[in-house]
Amino acid sequence: MRSSPRSPSSRGAVGPVDMEDPFSATELGHLGMGSWQMPVMLRQPGAVDAPSVAVQRVSEEADLYGAERAVIESFGLDRFEPRKPGELFPVSLLDEPGVAIFVARVDGTVAGACVTVTANGFASHYWVGTTEAARSRGIGRAVMLGSLAPLSQVPVTLTASKLGLPLYEKLGFAEAASATWWSSSRA
Repeated sequence: MRSSPRSPSSRGAVGPVDMEDPFSATELGHLGMGSWQMPVMLRQPGAVDAPSVAVQRVSEEADLYGAERAVIESFGLDRFEPRKPGELFPVSLLDEPGVAIFVARVDGTVAGACVTVTANGFASHYWVGTTEAARSRGIGRAVMLGSLAPLSQVPVTLTASKLGLPLYEKLGFAEAASATWWSSSRA
C-alpha cells in the first residue's frame, strides 16, 4: 500500500487496496478502508465425487486466459477492464510449483475456473468462480469437484463468499474461523 509519510492512507494507492486479515486482529478503518467478515473453511482429506461436467487442469496459455476472463467476470473485477490477458493470471503461473488452475466449459467456452495451491501437505482454493451465463448450471460444483480430486489426500482450505458457502458445505467444508477483509473501495 502506498501512503504519504505524514498521513497513511489507502487513498494514496495507485489502485484499489484489498487485504485479508486471517486473524481479525487488525483495525484499518483509520486508513479509509471498509471491512467485512468471510468464513475460512476447511475440508478434511476424503473421497470426492466425479464432476457432472468435464473439468481440466490448465496447461496452455489460451486456457489460462479463459480462466482469467471467467474469474474477472464472476468476481466483477472491473478494474481489470479493458482486459489485458495475463494481468491477473500471468503465464508464469503455469510453471509455478504447487499451483494448478482448473476450468470447466459450456459449449466450448470456459464458464468456470479456480486456482489451487498445494504446499507442505495442505492445499487451498482461490478464485473459484463461474461466469454469469453459466450460473445455476452445476459449473461451480463441477470445478470444485474436479479440482478437489487430486487433493483428496490432504486438508484443503478456502475463504467462502456468502454465495459459495452452501456449495462448500455440501462438499464437506466446515467453517474453521472467520477472517476480516479490508478494502479501500468499501470505505
